[in-house]
Amino acid sequence: MKHATAPKEIRWTSADGLDLFARDYGSADATGCPVICIPGLTRNSLDYEDVAPWLAGLGRHVIAVDLRGRGLSPAGDPARYRLPVYVDDVLALLDRMGFERVHILGTSLGGMVAMQMARSHIDRLAGAVLNDVGPTIERAGIERISGYASTAPDVQTWPDAVAYARHIAGDVFPHYGETDWQRFAARMFVETPDGALQPSYDPAVARQAPSWLMPVARFVMWRNFRRLARRRPALVLRGERSDILSRSTLARMHRVAPRLDSEEIPGAAHTPDLNEPAVREALQRFFREHP
Repeated sequence: MKHATAPKEIRWTSADGLDLFARDYGSADATGCPVICIPGLTRNSLDYEDVAPWLAGLGRHVIAVDLRGRGLSPAGDPARYRLPVYVDDVLALLDRMGFERVHILGTSLGGMVAMQMARSHIDRLAGAVLNDVGPTIERAGIERISGYASTAPDVQTWPDAVAYARHIAGDVFPHYGETDWQRFAARMFVETPDGALQPSYDPAVARQAPSWLMPVARFVMWRNFRRLARRRPALVLRGERSDILSRSTLARMHRVAPRLDSEEIPGAAHTPDLNEPAVREALQRFFREHP
């Protein structure tokens, strides 16, 4: 196992001129296809601050991105919070880094970006890990996320931020202690120069989420998934208590793509935080088998 390096901060420019941000865990002795980590709907690259250096330590060049409107990437036009635009942004990053093909480790929305990329640019994909997401998104999960994500929370202090994080995700991570919640809150909020706290995402990113439930959108996502999983290696991670990826959807995914690999993560909800032993074993197996 190679020694993982601390991340470098990198910037790249989107087709519409945004100065996008990512954390680069690359190293001179990295082997195998690079891994691009794409976070969930309101999340950012800090969600990968544990697993990315671990993957880099396995000999991978790993980059965790802030999608537009999240983390340190600017918002731009809210009408462009769409899967094809996110794919174009990732492709611009690949071109910036000189990567011909990559694996994508995508959490929730990030997995949907991987499926969309399989539709339009499968030649740039070596494989994909879909963290608790599939072509059908359960309504209960969307309603839960939309209930808090589409409006900015009234958070004044860091203890308020920790309390808010517990409120919206306590059922997802019942094993978290105080330090875990402080780290979680630090990913969710940023402190402005005047000391105020604001979300680390543009609330407008969540306002189109219910459109994913439309029958046409589901049909397209199933087509995209079939193209991905039949032509490239794919691993699906499912939280045992997920309200986004149901067991019935995962079973259908296996029927339409018999070579699909999957792992259910005991006790996890939406989404596994990628530190679970079962996740690490599944990731190590996947990247060992698919360099």
